[in-house]
Amino acid sequence: MWITGLSSFSEEASRRKLFRRKGGGGKGRGGRTSSSSGGGTSSGGKTSGSSSSGGSSSSSSSSSSSGGRSSGSSSSRSSGSRSNGGTNRINTIPAGQPFAGRTQGGGTRASVFGTRQYGSGYPGVAGRGVAGRSFPFYYWPIAWGGAAGAGTGAYLRTNEYGNPDNNTRPGGPEYTAAFIANSSTASTFHLIADSNTVTSLISDLMASCSSYLSSVVPPQSSPLDSSAPNGPQPEQAVQYYRASSVVLTLDGYNNTAVFGDEGTADLPLPDVVVDLNTNDGKLLGCLNQTIGTAVPLIDGATAKWIPDGGALAVIAVVWSMKFALGCV
Repeated sequence: MWITGLSSFSEEASRRKLFRRKGGGGKGRGGRTSSSSGGGTSSGGKTSGSSSSGGSSSSSSSSSSSGGRSSGSSSSRSSGSRSNGGTNRINTIPAGQPFAGRTQGGGTRASVFGTRQYGSGYPGVAGRGVAGRSFPFYYWPIAWGGAAGAGTGAYLRTNEYGNPDNNTRPGGPEYTAAFIANSSTASTFHLIADSNTVTSLISDLMASCSSYLSSVVPPQSSPLDSSAPNGPQPEQAVQYYRASSVVLTLDGYNNTAVFGDEGTADLPLPDVVVDLNTNDGKLLGCLNQTIGTAVPLIDGATAKWIPDGGALAVIAVVWSMKFALGCV
């Protein structure tokens, strides 16, 4: 799925061989992705066009154990940036564990894209908000933190999943990293997700999108603090992914539709970030494409969460080898 106004990016990228990395940077990183990008668009929280993986990939025969940890159990489940996700395996969280009785699993790479609506990216589920929902990708949705508020915007500040610094969430507490366009306007995008996902995606995004960035030095991630001055806000969301457990925001964007009645049309993105003749637009397209293709997904093995020092840990999490990916 593609952000409104950017569906032409996938067409242009296809002609320019989107998935070729510049400078031979793919050494030792497995094979290349082979699928084409998605072609849908989103508007006003509704979706049009066909659903796509944004570039699902073939699987590497080997994997790396870095970035994960094991409980010592023989059961295992992998989380990788090229995993296709849970196929048809869905199970119920047992009694005694957080969110007992809800289902988890079943989400695949093909259904990872959402819209600008908080609560999007849930396969087969419509409507905004995340209260009471299952976990198709195992990860919990973004918690924006702050007071719950009232009125139509209250759904943005649910405390159901704790504050952003809640270290019991799968993948760790919420972190953010900034990506700044190499342009006079210096459009600034923030990636927000659990700390493991942010760490994993930074390397993919730098490998794919560095041509459009103001610096070739990878950004430092930091804990999300949406109450900080100039901190990322829900009205700045450009795109949600993976059952709203990952979001890309744009500084300066003020989509007041998120505070209106459900179905209110999203405000348009700034012209500079939808113009494919600018580095700002190219960066947004590249970030969106790469996140959809590389965001870590849990494989289809039986789900099992165990307490680990007060946190929930994935048993034997194994990070798959990352394939070479480029945006030019």
